[in-house]
Amino acid sequence: MSIYFAGSRRLSLSPLARCLAVPLGMQATNDNGRTIADNALLRAALLHFAEHGLGAARQASRQAEDSLLAGDDEGYRHWLAVCRTLDRRLADRTRRG
Repeated sequence: MSIYFAGSRRLSLSPLARCLAVPLGMQATNDNGRTIADNALLRAALLHFAEHGLGAARQASRQAEDSLLAGDDEGYRHWLAVCRTLDRRLADRTRRG
């Protein structure tokens, strides 16, 4: 016995269309709710991640602390921003500490 499928003419009545449709609440979103506007910062963070892997945020945090101890305010702000791009919570702890 052969089985034939006849699709619905109205998408709202089609069970297949309803199964394949993605609800608005299920779409992927950025978990921190903001975008990175600075392309140079994003590039620096991605290059740093490529060099240090999953420990990149910790390394950026250490470099920010080292820059602060050396009196390099611009370096501190740069590495803190890189750390914030990779791990916002670690950057907040680094800034407070």
